[in-house]
Amino acid sequence: MGLSGLSLRLRVTPRGGADALEGIAMLSDGCPVVLARVRALPADGAANAAVEALVAAAAGVPKRDVRVTAGRTQRTKTVEIDGDGAVLAAAVAGALASAGLGRRGKGGPA
Repeated sequence: MGLSGLSLRLRVTPRGGADALEGIAMLSDGCPVVLARVRALPADGAANAAVEALVAAAAGVPKRDVRVTAGRTQRTKTVEIDGDGAVLAAAVAGALASAGLGRRGKGGPA
């Protein structure tokens, strides 16, 4: 069994027109983040709930196994996923790859 759970940092765009993972980028502090957008408005926790649902779908776990643990009122968020870390990491990587997203950042493909 792998590590217990997985922690992801995301850069979220609310009111993004669709619920989607868009790739991986580097923040100005040098930390990598998964780029995500959700249709929900950033009000009354709707965007956080949409992020949790999006990540759950990408990781192949029930929504109850995903929660925003940091950045609830900010665009950069930390999301924790319960389960086998190696399996979860592979599932999220597969979701990014199957969407044709790969790594993206400054100077990378769009």
